[in-house]
Amino acid sequence: MAQEENNVAQEQAQQPGFSIEKIYVKDVSLEIPHAPQIFTDRTQPQVSIELSNLAQQVEENVFEVAIKVTVTSKIADKTVFLVEVTQAGIFQIRNVPAENMEMIVGITCPNILFPYLRESVSDLVVRAGFQPVLLNPINFEALFAQQKQQEAEQAGSVQ
Repeated sequence: MAQEENNVAQEQAQQPGFSIEKIYVKDVSLEIPHAPQIFTDRTQPQVSIELSNLAQQVEENVFEVAIKVTVTSKIADKTVFLVEVTQAGIFQIRNVPAENMEMIVGITCPNILFPYLRESVSDLVVRAGFQPVLLNPINFEALFAQQKQQEAEQAGSVQ
């Protein structure tokens, strides 16, 4: 009986595993360089968004994945506001083949983090006194594929 339980425990230890250990805001910044005068300008601002994601191994089977977004709102050459948020998470990933690991930290983890990032940006912009900025959903699978294609092209041009 004890031998069977041991075998079951060993089999479970060999099974692929994924868990969210922690989700947190790693870094946040808000700048309103032309306040308070900018609040009287009724011109519709132009909003630009830059997004990047990073992943690093923290310890064996534990990874930190982060999405960083920079939202810049401008009227002509004047910055209305600049918001930067890095939303991060710590994920435990066990017994996953190396070829799948990159997809998990590049697609699965960012998909989990994105709703938190979206809420952080919107909340910060509203608290700053502006209309909310709602980030559109992002297809991290397409971004991952695009990144892989660019890496392949660069590797091909280096040879």
